[in-house]
Amino acid sequence: MIWLATSLLAHDIACGRIVSPFFERLILKNNWLMLAVTLAIQAMVSMALLTLPVMAPVVAGALGVSSVYVGVYVAIVYVGAILASLAAGTVVARYGAIRVSQAGLLTCALGLALCTVNSVPVIALGALLIGIGYGPVTPASSHLLARTTPARSLSLVFSLKQTGVPLGGVLAGLIVPSLLLVTGWQGALLLVSLLCLVCAVIAQPMRQEMDLDRNPKCPLSLSNLAQPLRLVLSHRALAMLATCSFFFSATQLSLVTYLVTFLHDSLGQGLVAAGMALSVSQLAGVGGRVFWGYVSDRFLGARRMLAVLAALMALSSVATASLSTSMPTVLLLGILAVFGASAIGWNGVYLAEVARQAPKGQASLATGGTLAVTFLGVVLGPPLFGAMSGLFGGYRAGYAALALPTLACCVLLVRQKKTLLAAKG
Repeated sequence: MIWLATSLLAHDIACGRIVSPFFERLILKNNWLMLAVTLAIQAMVSMALLTLPVMAPVVAGALGVSSVYVGVYVAIVYVGAILASLAAGTVVARYGAIRVSQAGLLTCALGLALCTVNSVPVIALGALLIGIGYGPVTPASSHLLARTTPARSLSLVFSLKQTGVPLGGVLAGLIVPSLLLVTGWQGALLLVSLLCLVCAVIAQPMRQEMDLDRNPKCPLSLSNLAQPLRLVLSHRALAMLATCSFFFSATQLSLVTYLVTFLHDSLGQGLVAAGMALSVSQLAGVGGRVFWGYVSDRFLGARRMLAVLAALMALSSVATASLSTSMPTVLLLGILAVFGASAIGWNGVYLAEVARQAPKGQASLATGGTLAVTFLGVVLGPPLFGAMSGLFGGYRAGYAALALPTLACCVLLVRQKKTLLAAKG
């Protein structure tokens, strides 16, 4: 991936000469603008991932398959994301976080372009490439933030950065259905691909300054893929966090992947209205990530905060399973907002706690290892959700079933916190 991206960037985008010196100085001197570019990268790879699921009923009709198989598409995406996240630690060390992020954007763009081909195997290959592009972006940004953020603000700062993920969902929900009506589903995919390319170019002025800590001599080896998992499994706190993230991510992606299809097929909503509902849940996730990060840092602490969010996920999944056509729109959107705030809002607190628990200087390695488990939940969760929905003839059973593992995570987090407090006492 890195070698392909480097060649596509035309030797460091002509050694940085693609942008004016004024614009380069502006970005490097303005930390908030740097954060904005980082957020844009996170949002774009998230939008790339969700573009096809938002159009699932139309794409499935064009391909002559059931829309339930969108869960398989998402699973393939996250197979690629698992492999990329495991490699992210050493790749970031060698090439730098910004270069790896640019490579991720370019790989997502290529994957989206492949998804325009009216062929299931080619779309599956495109999904794999999108996952390879998506996987290393979060470890790369965690590497940057962990070395510059005070410990007292870690949850809030990581939550702010992670708002890029639901922001990408907001963009997908608001923009993609409208693009679909104007350009068709293949045109919409190509336009999002173009946006990924533009974002990669915009990030270029940051590269030299932000990747100063890269080590070009850092060895790349297949044996390094197991190193992040070994690190996670050797630390009890990291292993517990990774276990909970498995079920949280399965819940999050089941909500995001199937919500438009559920509202369209089961409640009779149009794609634009269903996309708007998805955007509401994603916007709530944006606000949730910031709010939960603040509450975690100031009041509850990370584990208590994650336990509260697990309980909210359990309640919201049952409420979502109970949605009906006779329900007032405000109530329906309110339920989805709470579901989004919890099921999408947990990531910042979680990643900050992973960085906090990681050995010094190994935040990207620990993040890559825990994210591999997180992504495994995404690989297995949506297909199982789809299989259960198909078995029971609707998506309600799938959403109701999500309450069981999230409630179990709530209990695990509370018990783990009590065990740690007892040990300190």
